[in-house]
Amino acid sequence: MTRIEFILTTAVILFVAFCMGWFANWLVHRFTRVAQSDVDQLERMSQELHEAEETRDQAITYLQQREAELTNQLTQTEAELRAAMDGLRDARQETEELRAHVERLGDI
Repeated sequence: MTRIEFILTTAVILFVAFCMGWFANWLVHRFTRVAQSDVDQLERMSQELHEAEETRDQAITYLQQREAELTNQLTQTEAELRAAMDGLRDARQETEELRAHVERLGDI
């Protein structure tokens, strides 16, 4: 093999290797490329997820406020019930005292 044949053979081998590498690179980029429609769909899904999270946060805030209002209302109602029961107990006691007083006056 002469020096010229060796150089040509090496050049051909290097050119074939370059072409195979370029083709492999093209295939990789061809199959891994993300379509614009996929990017748009991911962007839309991201926006919808963000809106859903905001809606969830607003719902949680509303429920916490409503729970606080209802707890406050329940506490007030229980206090009013306690006051009414105390008033009823006092009225019963006074009624019993008046009955006893009337019976004592009737016995006289």
